[in-house]
Amino acid sequence: MSVDIIPTTTAHATVESPERRTQRMTTGGLITVVGALLVWMAFTVDKSGLIALSDAFADVQLPTIEVPGTATILVCAVVVLAAGIGFLTNSIQGRVRTTAGALAGLGVVVGFIVWAAASSTLPFTLTSQFNLTLEYATPLLFGVLAGVLSERAGVVNIAIEGMFLTAAFAASISYSLTQSFVAGLIAAALAGAMMAAVLAVFALKYLVEHVIIGVVVNLLATGLTGFIYQQLVTADPAAFGSVQPMQDWAIPGLSSIPFLGPILFEQTALTYLGIVSIPVVAFLLFRTTWGLRVRSVGEHPHAADTVGINVIWTKASSVLLGGLFAGLGGAYFTIGSVGAFQDNNPTAGNGFIALAAVIMGRWNPILAALMALFFGFARALAQTTKLMQLPIPSEFIEMLPYLATIVAVAGLVGRVRAPAADGMHFVKSH
Repeated sequence: MSVDIIPTTTAHATVESPERRTQRMTTGGLITVVGALLVWMAFTVDKSGLIALSDAFADVQLPTIEVPGTATILVCAVVVLAAGIGFLTNSIQGRVRTTAGALAGLGVVVGFIVWAAASSTLPFTLTSQFNLTLEYATPLLFGVLAGVLSERAGVVNIAIEGMFLTAAFAASISYSLTQSFVAGLIAAALAGAMMAAVLAVFALKYLVEHVIIGVVVNLLATGLTGFIYQQLVTADPAAFGSVQPMQDWAIPGLSSIPFLGPILFEQTALTYLGIVSIPVVAFLLFRTTWGLRVRSVGEHPHAADTVGINVIWTKASSVLLGGLFAGLGGAYFTIGSVGAFQDNNPTAGNGFIALAAVIMGRWNPILAALMALFFGFARALAQTTKLMQLPIPSEFIEMLPYLATIVAVAGLVGRVRAPAADGMHFVKSH
């Protein structure tokens, strides 16, 4: 007697956790609302938009593109709505969902730019937009490196703002005394490391709650710079407030490339340094023994201790290195852009935006740098469109980068896992 065995196939349904479903629905709802807003915006314009590929002062004048206003915005709206519906119905998965999210983001940006151009008599200048993006992202690039290095080692770092502020002041004073950008950058890096040392000592040696000592460092930086500013700069501005900001450095040959040249190869030394620092830190964290130790003490410090790793020193070295990078980022706010230090909150919360970029970038230096560019783009967009006299309040335009920060962190990031021991105290067992 023979028995025929008929092969059967079993469908494996993907089980979605309540947290992931909530995040998916939130993201889908947000994308859908923005798509519907684009549909409304499409019918508020009745002419084409002008997109300029070069500014009025460029040596090589590229053509200005005329883009149909309503039709282009509607196409962008359809793309965004399709992505939002895909999220809400859970009909797209994996890489398709990631691609849909990226296309939705691109659709929002293109739709808004075309709407701004079609709503104004002035063209939207892409060169200025991308130049400002790199300029505004420069301190954030250094800030995210400080955050990634510190938190990968298990030390929560909300003191980036204080490091920025102290470094900005140190750079301004040092340049005033020496008239040297190199001296200003060195002073800024050391000032950032000094604030990082305060964070490391109290968090690692005296086991103070990381968030609390971070707040203290920020307040210390505010009080310290304010006091010294009043004692030195206000008393003798000629000696302590004489600062000329860095000039753009054009890389010979490359800077003359049409469109891309002025954007990528005509920036300040700080911007070039920030871009180069990203792969350097990624290499240190993921391709060196020291980086392996940093990641191990940030995940399982007691396990690292059992194999002979000096946990406290490894944590401290990573925090101090992050402080050096934060110091370079702080130099942007004085010698890198505006000149002399002004006692009116020159860092403007950029340290906290850098921390948001770290979280959005999932504690990866490259992804966090991309998020820094995203925030730089949002701020640049506000500045680029501010002079175009759009039919919306200018105050709303100024809110764009901060609104983008809130929306991105609250609605688009989803659940992220910090290093397992991030914020936890380590006490060596005997």
